[in-house]
Amino acid sequence: MKVDIIISADYVSEDKIKGKTALVIDMLRATSVITTAVMNGCRKVIPVLTVERAFELAQLYKEGCILGGERKALKIDGFHCSNSPLEYTEDLVKDKTLIISTTNGTRTIQGCKSADSIFIGCLLNGKAAAERMAALGKDIVIVNAGTYGQFSMDDFICSGYIINCLKNIADIEMTDLAYTAFNTYNMHQDITSFICHARHYNVIKELGFTKDLEYCCQKDITKVVPYFNGEYITFEH
Repeated sequence: MKVDIIISADYVSEDKIKGKTALVIDMLRATSVITTAVMNGCRKVIPVLTVERAFELAQLYKEGCILGGERKALKIDGFHCSNSPLEYTEDLVKDKTLIISTTNGTRTIQGCKSADSIFIGCLLNGKAAAERMAALGKDIVIVNAGTYGQFSMDDFICSGYIINCLKNIADIEMTDLAYTAFNTYNMHQDITSFICHARHYNVIKELGFTKDLEYCCQKDITKVVPYFNGEYITFEH
């Protein structure tokens, strides 16, 4: 089973992911939001590229939906929630549809449609995501959302943690990039001490979302691994 990494949404292409199991990571914060919402009973999550499309879909779902997401890390005008996973409590999301649009994460998810299976990952469900992918037995590509098309330290070390989990349960062959992520994690297992130097981490911190950062850096608080079927995300596969 081969394991590779794509470093940002800008580098996603059909030839790199077709027929493979894809895991999308945007740990700060979109995939942490999606994982938390599904964990807390959200019926389904619809990732969209534009704010306009989000409002169009909201008209169809009426009171049964929540609009969530961000632009430049801040809540979108007219949306119910920002991109803070702490907002997506069970009281708010249970049995609802979440329509989400973010700068990096939702674009990455939509870009992976040619993969054989598409899962949503972060530190919160890292071990469970590794187990779910290993069970399928297919080559794996971990797709980092990155930040505005650029490499992001946080997604990369999260990938390294998940590869570490994979290595413990399956016979894997790592590309150079995958091995670099794996090795980076093993040298910096305290995630926060590494990603506190990342630009995106510090943008979020400066905006006052310190509790989000603490939450998103927790490992394995859930076994929920959301699955994207090409239209929406649910817990079912």
